[in-house]
Amino acid sequence: MTQYAATRDRVEHYFDRTATKVWERLTSDAPVSGVRATVRAGRDRMRALMLAQLPGDLRGARILDAGCGTGAMAVELAQRGADVVAVDISPALVEIGAKRMPAGLPGTITWVAGDMLDATTGAFDHALAMDSLIYYTAPDIAALLDRASPRINGKFVFTLAPRTPALMLMWRAGKLFPAGDRSPVMIPHTTAGVADALRKAGIKGALRDVERVKSGFYISNALVFERARR
Repeated sequence: MTQYAATRDRVEHYFDRTATKVWERLTSDAPVSGVRATVRAGRDRMRALMLAQLPGDLRGARILDAGCGTGAMAVELAQRGADVVAVDISPALVEIGAKRMPAGLPGTITWVAGDMLDATTGAFDHALAMDSLIYYTAPDIAALLDRASPRINGKFVFTLAPRTPALMLMWRAGKLFPAGDRSPVMIPHTTAGVADALRKAGIKGALRDVERVKSGFYISNALVFERARR
């Protein structure tokens, strides 16, 4: 994983120090600007799309929310009865998520500040990573899936920024957020490119597109990876 650690550290610095308040507001019900409203709506649609890839009844299932942010995905999983391990590199976002967690959830949420690849979190039935892999190269994504998938019995549902002309233009122009709280650089991908990185790394499994969500300035592609079992 040639660039993983350096990229992870930049992501941690951004979310834990530079833009905590921005993301706390974006993921709340507070009013936001028109640009951020499109991002919020797109993220809501993507979260629903990713959750639709899992069974409706998750009682007894153990789910990894890799890059949980302020916890919206983790809460919805727990509402379905899952026991969730919600991990994020930003302690500040994890703290916000824990404070927002409603009482009386059918499932449980264990909040962890740290690396989503840390094996100490154990094994899972499924894993989801919404917009937490978008900063990494294809070889690093392949290596990440290689490290994580042996601990995941079912689906690893994740998102990537698609390599489209419109997104490349917005990416280069840096219009997603104002300069003061702009995120680390996304790396747009094609599914074929990620599949090729998996092949070159000798990682066997099924990678498939689910659907693309486009909402103004939010463009993201959902994928599912299931590792081949011996």
